[in-house]
Formats: sequence, structure tokens, C-alpha cells
Amino acid sequence: MSILNVLFLCTHNSARSIMAEALLRHMAEGRVNAFSAGSHPRGEVHPLALEVLEKRGISTAGLHSKAWDDFATPQAPRMSVVITVCDGAAGEMCPIWPGAPIKSHWGVEEPGRLAEGRTDEMARQAFGSVLEKLERRIQCFLELSLEEMEDASIKQALDLIGQMN
Repeated sequence: MSILNVLFLCTHNSARSIMAEALLRHMAEGRVNAFSAGSHPRGEVHPLALEVLEKRGISTAGLHSKAWDDFATPQAPRMSVVITVCDGAAGEMCPIWPGAPIKSHWGVEEPGRLAEGRTDEMARQAFGSVLEKLERRIQCFLELSLEEMEDASIKQALDLIGQMN
């Protein structure tokens, strides 16, 4: 199997999907290409998302908020897997992805919403908690023997990972 292209989606592409993209790039060590996008991108990455990544030693170079339409063109990299990380994006009509990738949903709380009205430290904890949840799921994803699995089995495994707390 060639290197997988994985696209993480959320509505604003400012926190969860960005953190998942950075984590997968970091943890996969070149075995997987990671991307992220949003249905209605905010245009900027939440500063606390960048802060918690950098604090963990995870590169934030090149991370930016972008539209999912960028990945639905014939010139875009062909995705192997598309994972929604917010319920809003999961319920939206997604573009038709070239190559018919495997799709799964890994619902994760919106850290910006969890952080609203909280102290700076509590806001950082909210973002850190979401990062840890994504990290556990991505670790399970990377432990799969994808080369030996058929698409239906990969989909089933991804869906189970998405149900983890």
C-alpha cells in the first residue's frame, strides 16, 4: 500500500481538525500524509490550538485554515481516508472526494466552546484535553495493519476508534 492521504474535517478548520492534522503528521513520521479543512473555514487557526501543539513539541509550520473544496478538485491529492471531527461537518453535505476515500466520524468537543468564559488556564486545559483525545485515537489508527485490511474492515476499525473516549 502506498502512503495514505488522510483529511480531517470540521466546520471552521481552526482547532480540532488542525490539531489532528499536526498530530498525525508528527506521530506518523512520514508514513501518512495528513491534511485538514473546513466547510466554512474561519481563516485563522485558534491561538490556543497552536500553543498546545507547540508546548508538546509538535510542529505548527504550515498550518492554516482552509476550505474543504480545495481537496475536491482533480488537482488535489487523492484522499485515502476522510475523518470528520465535529458533528456539524459530519451532518453537512460533503463534496465528492476524488478516489472514493473511506469516511469515518470521530466527534470531538469544540475546545473553543469548552474554553468560553473560563480562565486562561482552564481554556488551555480544554484544548489540551481535546489534543489528548485526538492523540489516543490517532495512535490506535496508526496501530492498524492497514496493508492487510480491506476497505470495509478499515471503515469498521475507524468507526470504533471514533467511539473511544
